[in-house]
Amino acid sequence: MGWDIVAVLVIIAAFIFLLTNGLHDASSVVATIIACGAATPVQAILLAAGAGLLGALLGGRAVANTIVNLIDLPPDHLLLLVLLAAFLAAVGWNLVTWQFGLPSSSTHALVGGLIGSLWVAAGADHVVWGISDLVSSTHQISGVVKVIISLLISPVIGFAAAVLLQKTMEFLLRNANFAVNLWLKRSQWVIAALLAFSHGSNDTQKILGLVSLVLIAVKWVGLSQIPLWSQFIGGSVMFAGTMFGGWSIIKTLGRKIYPLRPIHSFNSLVSSGGSLFIANLLGAPISTTHLVAGSIIGVGAADEYRMVNWEIGKEMVLAWCITMPASAAMAALLFVILSQLANRVITG
Repeated sequence: MGWDIVAVLVIIAAFIFLLTNGLHDASSVVATIIACGAATPVQAILLAAGAGLLGALLGGRAVANTIVNLIDLPPDHLLLLVLLAAFLAAVGWNLVTWQFGLPSSSTHALVGGLIGSLWVAAGADHVVWGISDLVSSTHQISGVVKVIISLLISPVIGFAAAVLLQKTMEFLLRNANFAVNLWLKRSQWVIAALLAFSHGSNDTQKILGLVSLVLIAVKWVGLSQIPLWSQFIGGSVMFAGTMFGGWSIIKTLGRKIYPLRPIHSFNSLVSSGGSLFIANLLGAPISTTHLVAGSIIGVGAADEYRMVNWEIGKEMVLAWCITMPASAAMAALLFVILSQLANRVITG
């Protein structure tokens, strides 16, 4: 009975993480369309929340498999404590960066938490690093290496795609009149909805895959099952997080990096949305925040690089660099505390 209670606590912590994920990362989905005047804040948040909920319900499980396969540990009581420490650490980091308006990655925080708690709990050998896959031509890249590569290249892809698209659109619309802005604003509703859908699918999968491990550990479900109720609750929780709105992060992305006009927002959304859709198909757990931030910097650099606030970019890079180590250290400390409490309370 005691471990069943721990399992419930882990699931609650997982959904709290999803809430902060919706609050934190979903803000990036709507930042540009608010900044350029394509939608009001309320309209944008409702659009992102609804589309994100659909993404959580209808998305596949390729990303879930990637996250689950980071852990080389049987689904048992030790795993419950590992996951609880990882979720709590990731939630803590999300709240800290949200408070300061830093658009860091929730995925970075989660993966760092998993590595830190698992390392302390069972040793580094039980973390699936994937280094052997990296040097072997006969295997697909997997494990922590796959996640880190995905997270590192996501802002680069967003930047490069945005630069190319911005230059192309400027050429194609060089003779267009001001009325084209109306078309650009309206089309962003569809693109933002697709981006929010992909975000809901990608980010919710990460958590539901780990929730399925919790359910297996206490024998509530069979192997490789993600119950429909967990998808619905997960999507609803992220919906709620999006509805709260991460206004400080929206302000950072939408106003502090580059003065966005409708064409900039359009190109940023297309670049990040297309990249995220491909990542979902490949099972790559990338960061929506990274993609959007990279694409905003990209459109600004392509249009007028001297107008880009590169200091904000430096702050985001610093946050990205310290997120995983910081959350790993927090999770390691939390695991030690939680394991001692579990030994006293459950085992007597």
